[in-house]
Amino acid sequence: MITNDAVVTGMLAAILGAVFYTYQSSSVFWKKFYGVVPVILLCYFLPSLLSTFNIIDSEHSKVYYFASRFLLPAALVLLCLNINLRGIINLGPKALILFLTGTFGIVIGGPIALMLLVWISPESLNVTTPEGQPLNVGDVWRGMTTLAGSWIGGAANQTAMREIYEVDKSIFSAMVAVDVLVANVWMAVLLVLAGRSKELDKKRGVNTDALNDLKERVSAIEKKSARIANVPELVLITAIAFGVTGGAHFFADILGPWFTENMPASARFSLTSKFFWLIILATTAGVALSFTKVRELEGAGASKVGTVFIYLLVAAIGTHMNIAAVKDSPIFFVLGGIWMLVHASLMLLMCKIIKAPLFYMAVGSQANVGGAASAPVVAAAFHPSLAPVGVLLAVLGYALGTYAAWMCGQILRIVAA
Repeated sequence: MITNDAVVTGMLAAILGAVFYTYQSSSVFWKKFYGVVPVILLCYFLPSLLSTFNIIDSEHSKVYYFASRFLLPAALVLLCLNINLRGIINLGPKALILFLTGTFGIVIGGPIALMLLVWISPESLNVTTPEGQPLNVGDVWRGMTTLAGSWIGGAANQTAMREIYEVDKSIFSAMVAVDVLVANVWMAVLLVLAGRSKELDKKRGVNTDALNDLKERVSAIEKKSARIANVPELVLITAIAFGVTGGAHFFADILGPWFTENMPASARFSLTSKFFWLIILATTAGVALSFTKVRELEGAGASKVGTVFIYLLVAAIGTHMNIAAVKDSPIFFVLGGIWMLVHASLMLLMCKIIKAPLFYMAVGSQANVGGAASAPVVAAAFHPSLAPVGVLLAVLGYALGTYAAWMCGQILRIVAA
């Protein structure tokens, strides 16, 4: 098992290099292969094999922490430099409708999954954790509230549910495993759909004019201003990306503790979370800079550098998907699978009813399930200019997370009674 993060980072970089080397190949085989399998899916799936086969120690590795706390905000700054606010507004209310549908799917999906298992095989929920702790239905429903908090808001909302419903450590650790694996499998599905979105939207006869217009405007601006970047420009891009990220960390370290100490009730809105403020500040700074001359750095490839950071983040996220974890508490993964199936079914149904592009469904879902750490990744899989849409919806998830998860908990309490 490899525990050195420098080696792990090198392995992830090598995997990304191999993927893009083959993607650029003129080989007929690789052209057919990538015509079916999206590049970003491979960048996500291949690193997961390192965890599944215990090649790396993902549990104690800091690679994901570095990617999510440094590369993600830096990427958001660079991707927002060329943001088209009018274009995003013109996308209309469908993204919001599907986001709220996703939230509703999580709220009712948990109780439905628990109800089915209690009805079909109640004894299956009387299990023992890998630590030897016996659990019953009463423990399970409480643990599920933390999953609801994570899948609607994020880690802060998950922690809030753990405290509100007094979740035992053993069931909490089991639910964290379910959270990581089930959420990441669903993310992989969304990345596959992203790779075939044009084809699927065309078959469904969906109007994607607003979405295409936004992508075309951004692409046109990029082509018009595109030039071969020189070293000073690349240094400026790096300075702005990490300079703003550093500033966002500085103020996040002040704002998070201030709200914790002076307005503890604001935790329900995630205002006590440093990560929440980090993402908000980085995104806001990126949008603000898009109204200045800094925007001209897009011609030197600012968004391309940001996209590279996103791919590194995708690889880091992939290391946390360990398929082998299913063997430890299989019934919990069945529970999580049914739950996610309810959420996914509602999303696809609503997407069909309102005739929305797959982009709205994918980003609306990931803004719930993955939050700000992965919603921009899924959005960027459709087009780099769409990453800010994922951030905006994820922020809404932070605000709704505690309320919706608490409501889910109340329903779970009734089901388990």
